[in-house]
Amino acid sequence: MSSDTLKRGDLKGIVDEACQVQDQAPEIQSLRPERLAEYIGQKEVVDTLKIAIEAALLRAEPLEHVIFHGPPGLGKTTLAHIISKEMNGRLTVTSGPALEKGGDLIGILTHLEDGDILFIDEIHRLPKTVEEFLYSAMEDFAVDFVFDKGIHARSHRYRLNRFTLVGATTRVGLLSAPLRDRFGLFRNLDFYRTDDLVQIIQRSADILEVTVDDEGARSLAERSRGTPRIVNRLLKRVRDYAQVRGDGRINKALVEAALALEGVDAEGLTRLDRRYLKTIIDYYHGGPVGIEAIAATLQEEADTLVDVVEPFLLKIGMVVRTSSGRKASEIAFRHLGYAVQKKIL
Repeated sequence: MSSDTLKRGDLKGIVDEACQVQDQAPEIQSLRPERLAEYIGQKEVVDTLKIAIEAALLRAEPLEHVIFHGPPGLGKTTLAHIISKEMNGRLTVTSGPALEKGGDLIGILTHLEDGDILFIDEIHRLPKTVEEFLYSAMEDFAVDFVFDKGIHARSHRYRLNRFTLVGATTRVGLLSAPLRDRFGLFRNLDFYRTDDLVQIIQRSADILEVTVDDEGARSLAERSRGTPRIVNRLLKRVRDYAQVRGDGRINKALVEAALALEGVDAEGLTRLDRRYLKTIIDYYHGGPVGIEAIAATLQEEADTLVDVVEPFLLKIGMVVRTSSGRKASEIAFRHLGYAVQKKIL
């Protein structure tokens, strides 16, 4: 594998929505909170889930179907694990692209027990034929099989155990109306506040047995794009740097030095973020420009830019979406050291 490939892999690993191999390592798994009481941030979402779970347990019923939407890395998968713990149900995990045929989904559904949790990540990528099996499964806890064809066609309804479907998506607009309407709880996860990220850093540092002072934790939080997944990954990189280049304790100066090596600047922008902005400014005079043109210039997938890069840049006001394409804002010009020669917005 070439060094360029490794660098691209390292960069995408920090902000990629897909579940990485290192996410499954015991150390990363241990950083996940296991109960709602341990979960930091997303207060409205947590309060809603507490009420819904407690009510379901009082009635001895499965929890209503839940869908979480928002940018990658904000805790959608973690909440699915927490729901299974709180409801004392077994968790089955799959993803939209993995369910290629109706039989794949039916095989999973027929093995679910009463009170089990089925988590489908990237649920917006379910094939239409597979999605249609979910309608009756979610509403009536049954699936309909059709045998033979033409005048010999016969239908059989198979009853399922009562389960809870938890879906996660970064592209809620791609969900079909029939599927979206069958979820009882529909919650958006937003980027985390710096104070919440500081608490996450302190909790993770305790688990990893590393010392972080207050200024170091805040500096790391401010560079983590409002995302817990990224803050935990960067904490591990800074920990490595502290053990090799320092005395093992993390402070502000060490955070800045370690993340400069990682290509993460003071605003949390990665090399890919800066390349994205510079492409709009250098090649397209600040925009507007279509996402496909930007992707072609960067030789990146358009979906990667839309799902991974743009949400944070839009949140901090460095990019503006218009009907004619993307534009770099004055904030982006100044951050990258460009002179603003005209009004961009």
